[in-house]
Amino acid sequence: MRKLGNPTVGDRIAQTVVKDYMETSIDNLFHKNSYGYRPLKSAYQALTKARINVKQYDWVIDLDIKGFFDNISHDLLLKALNKVVAEKWVKMYCKRWLEMPVQKLDGTIVSKQGRGTPQGGVISPLLANLFLHYAFDMWITQKHPTICFER
Repeated sequence: MRKLGNPTVGDRIAQTVVKDYMETSIDNLFHKNSYGYRPLKSAYQALTKARINVKQYDWVIDLDIKGFFDNISHDLLLKALNKVVAEKWVKMYCKRWLEMPVQKLDGTIVSKQGRGTPQGGVISPLLANLFLHYAFDMWITQKHPTICFER
């Protein structure tokens, strides 16, 4: 079971501003066959591309990273953010949102302990894509430059 993060209205607005600001500059970094949580890309387009690919390739790799959003390393994600974002205010807010503790139903506060992004956060999918860009896209294209994949 995944803990749900419900940002306040103010945080949701601020995350949307930061996401829109960052997305315009970093979306073009992502692999052309990356369809998840991308502007102007859909699951339907990913399926269409997959249908084309199965006619060209003899094999398929299907990955499902269990607990991915719960276990993203803050250190590695912030390192990726530092590579693509110069503005200190963007990095500051992203760090704050990542480190935001979770309040349980009984009222107790649990810290993130350097891992995870809040489910329900507007910024989380973009940060996850940035993490995957460095952790997966860059690695796979360096090892196998002709590979075609969707994530």
